[in-house]
Amino acid sequence: MKKSIYFLIILWSAVTMALAACSSGNGDKTGASEDYEPIVTEAGEFPIVEEEVTLDVLVPSNSLVENFETNEFTKWYEEKTGVKVNWEVIPEEGAEEQLNLILTSGDYPDVIMNMPVTMSQMRVYGEKGVFLSLNDLIDDYGIETQRMFEEIPIIKDSITTPEGEIYSLPQVNECFHCTMPEKMWIYKPWLEKLDLDMPTTTDELHDVLKAFKEQDPNGNGKDDEIPLSGMKNSWREKVTGFLMTPFIYSDLHEIDGEIIAPWDKPEWKEGLTYLHEMYEDGLIYEGSFTQDLEQFKKLGENANEVILGSAIAATPSSFVRQDKSDEGRMQDYVAVPALEGPEGNKLVYSEPDPVTRPAEFIITNKAEHPDVAFRWADAMYDHDITKRSVIGREGEEWIEADDGDIGLDGEPATWKRNPDLEESTTHNNYWDQTGPSYRPKEFRNTEATHPNDMEAILWEATEIYEKDLSDTVKPVPNLFFSEEQSESLAKIESTLEDYVEEMEAKFITGDADLDKDWDEYIETLNSIGIDEYVGIYQDAYDEKYK
Repeated sequence: MKKSIYFLIILWSAVTMALAACSSGNGDKTGASEDYEPIVTEAGEFPIVEEEVTLDVLVPSNSLVENFETNEFTKWYEEKTGVKVNWEVIPEEGAEEQLNLILTSGDYPDVIMNMPVTMSQMRVYGEKGVFLSLNDLIDDYGIETQRMFEEIPIIKDSITTPEGEIYSLPQVNECFHCTMPEKMWIYKPWLEKLDLDMPTTTDELHDVLKAFKEQDPNGNGKDDEIPLSGMKNSWREKVTGFLMTPFIYSDLHEIDGEIIAPWDKPEWKEGLTYLHEMYEDGLIYEGSFTQDLEQFKKLGENANEVILGSAIAATPSSFVRQDKSDEGRMQDYVAVPALEGPEGNKLVYSEPDPVTRPAEFIITNKAEHPDVAFRWADAMYDHDITKRSVIGREGEEWIEADDGDIGLDGEPATWKRNPDLEESTTHNNYWDQTGPSYRPKEFRNTEATHPNDMEAILWEATEIYEKDLSDTVKPVPNLFFSEEQSESLAKIESTLEDYVEEMEAKFITGDADLDKDWDEYIETLNSIGIDEYVGIYQDAYDEKYK
């Protein structure tokens, strides 16, 4: 399902009061008075100011970073830009609640960075002038931001409100394999041993898994093979993800501008019927609906011999350990292509938006020099500065690629992570994905890789799914909800998610009867508010795109 609304209903009254207080003092969304004289140097020049300027920046702690104030990247960037940072670091745990309290108090800093600001909050606070509009700043100084928008237009669309305002700069990571995370992996040696072809339809998959169960592919004479397993959803590991798409798109989606929830449709019931039959035949592991990541991996890493024939997971590292040698099992699990259903349906779940954090960098109306704050952030999208911020220092955390090193796309690589660097859980050398950064596909492609690297395995698998992406069935894009819509979603969404997940497991395992209990299931969905839920998404979609 779509990600849950992050802020709590009980905080909205406090938020509203804060907005009223803040907006009464500043209705100018740009934050700059008419007689303000910019103090930045020409766009693209460094340092960005003639005399040192200090920015107050609110940020959550990063478990990988020892200290933002003494961090090597912080020092390097202060010298490069002429901008010093006064850090206000709050614990990462509970950051959402702390952010709301800070905003409510009205005592917030110049910049809010890497905090869990929702799209709705961004819009509401932006309209009140608490978060500054960045449109003019982008036009005047956004050399790197404009380049990013030109190279990947969906980024601009993703962070632009229905009114055309931009209140934040995003973090962008164009991770190819992340765009199609619903994947299925099958143990190739078992296919070869039993002389089976890769399944391409739901019927063929049933037959292959039945052979795994009955024909002792691990050769130990025991009935210990597990044909298929998933896990309680972490990142698209549910069996009702990949195995539902031969029947209907597995999440909220859009067709010709109409928002559609799949969970009450006849095709969803048909998919559950198929999965129930698979479960009844002993082909789906009973723990698929309750087990966690650790338990999932125990199946894949079973000592002495393989027992897991196939698995649903965004990455095989969810159920087998990563091992670059040829001795590990990970390389023997290969991607199953998108399956065709009994009605000829074949779909691929997708998340094409590379914006991983839309509200990564926000300038508030407390900023005395919004031009300085913006230029400080905009420069972080530069290729070399992003690499210094996210990966680390040249010659230390990363080095130039050797002749013959190949990138993910099969072309010569330009850089690689330093193989001689000792692994550490914490460091103080770079920001480790805190702050604005821009990593397009080309950035990731140019890193040297080995065929057994996880990234290479995932790249190859994702290319299999890419060719079956639908031109008509599309994921719902990032949407900006009003305060009222957000309150309504907060009341519906988690209850709807939990109920659908609960009933998926019951219908598949037989704890609920698809024929006898389906009508009651639909009635409960209606009472929870599935129509209102879809209607809110439809209204938000129409507001922006129609």
